[in-house]
Amino acid sequence: MYDVAIIGAGPAGGSAAIFAAKAGKKTVVLDNNKSVTKRAWMENHYGAPEIAGPDLVETGIKQAKKFGAEFVETTVTSVSKTDSGVKVVTESGEYEAKHVIIASGMMTDVAEASGLATKDGTEPRIKTIFDVDAAGKTNVEGVWAAGTCAGVSMHTIITAGDGAKVAINVISELNGERYVDHDVLKA
Repeated sequence: MYDVAIIGAGPAGGSAAIFAAKAGKKTVVLDNNKSVTKRAWMENHYGAPEIAGPDLVETGIKQAKKFGAEFVETTVTSVSKTDSGVKVVTESGEYEAKHVIIASGMMTDVAEASGLATKDGTEPRIKTIFDVDAAGKTNVEGVWAAGTCAGVSMHTIITAGDGAKVAINVISELNGERYVDHDVLKA
């Protein structure tokens, strides 16, 4: 069983994976390789004067892998609460995790098959989002959402930050105390 399964490897999912894996949590990222970020050009992402979307996603995946996150290319069809966590059903198999973070960008099709509450989106061209609380929790215990699918702005810097925020909340819940990850320069 994984500690954290993340659906989506774009900026929100990739950022969540970096934090979860770096915190020592057994992490898997399930991604269908259809991120809208892969079609983007950015000149407004802090720390990257200009970057192509595919390069941003690839860099995030490399960072998460460095800390031990596993990546599987597949499409998720549903998530459901189990006695011990959450089952994630994909086109290629099933995964079980204590917590799941959905970071599926503009896609919320897994909601209907999973009993996840949605509401109208607020961003242009985003019709539906998951109904989450301020921490990122959905109406299904152990299932969280981050990034565009959770109602934050589509800008990569914002979705990446939201993915980190939700991951920190998940890690804190797993640890039973507030988690902080601050590295310090070594002199």
